[in-house]
Amino acid sequence: MTAPSIRPMQRGDLDRVGYLVDATDMFPSEMLPEMTAPYFEGDTNAHRWIVYEQSGVSAVAYYVPEQLTDGTWNLLLIAVDPDQHGAGVGTALMRHVETELAQEGVRILLVETSGTSTFERTRGLYDMLGYDREARIRDYYEAGDDKVIFRKAL
Repeated sequence: MTAPSIRPMQRGDLDRVGYLVDATDMFPSEMLPEMTAPYFEGDTNAHRWIVYEQSGVSAVAYYVPEQLTDGTWNLLLIAVDPDQHGAGVGTALMRHVETELAQEGVRILLVETSGTSTFERTRGLYDMLGYDREARIRDYYEAGDDKVIFRKAL
């Protein structure tokens, strides 16, 4: 078994990332080409995509700086292969993002997620990692689906 690594996403990873996005019900994977276009066009500072790889890509994260702020970033996506849930992959990705951004002087990392029962495990991960539940916007994604915003000072 190969040692795990976290690395920048490559074009060749897109099919697998699409699978991860679909398998975790994050959003329709058809959105990926448009979402990743700035990254693949060279805007790798403002659009960061990373993957966790061990015998293939098993997780992805996407994070961006918040416009008009001083040192605030937002993690917009983390998707872990359902077969790897509970194996520490999500924690490893989050720790990588936090360390990278802290070394760059970023002050705050925000994470937005759904308030539905489907995302209860996800919210538990952020609780476990020391994030504060900063806000809830009722019916944000659709009626009955709140946005829950987590915050962590880096």
